[in-house]
Amino acid sequence: MRKLLLKSLFSPPLLKSLFSPPLTEPPLPGPAAELTELAARLDLSSRRALGRSLSIRQVDAGSCNGCELEIHALGNVYYDLERFGLRFVASPRHADVLMVTGPVTLNMREALERTYNATPSPKWVVAVGDCAFDGGLFAGGYACAGGVGAVIPVDLHIRGCPPSPTALLQGLIALVESRAVSG
Repeated sequence: MRKLLLKSLFSPPLLKSLFSPPLTEPPLPGPAAELTELAARLDLSSRRALGRSLSIRQVDAGSCNGCELEIHALGNVYYDLERFGLRFVASPRHADVLMVTGPVTLNMREALERTYNATPSPKWVVAVGDCAFDGGLFAGGYACAGGVGAVIPVDLHIRGCPPSPTALLQGLIALVESRAVSG
């Protein structure tokens, strides 16, 4: 029995797998330089406009979570906005930007208004996705109050179903740079 166990432990396939490199695919060449340039530009423009880095509060007003997945991707290891000082915050009292997703449902209307009122000035509101723009396919439904603009003032709409993380970065840059010039 012991001899069989030792023979199975030191079989050629096992020994081969112990001394061979891992069988993984090489990473895909991505637009790392473009993303780095976009995020650095956003950080620079937010420092000019606010004197510090940008703090973002994400609010789900009744979405399908497609836009949230793309927003959360901004914090993963590929995009990693934290390395540029851009951060998502847990409280609207610490936020400069409210990123609102989904059509505003009747249940979330008051919560969205309270969040907007709790955010200190200067504050910007970004409606993310087609549903946040005009209610999308939920518009006119019995539980839908409409797009974000029907409840609170919106400074920027980022269209898409859902918009890509790169589109979100480009939208934030356009927003902050336009406010830095006008303000």
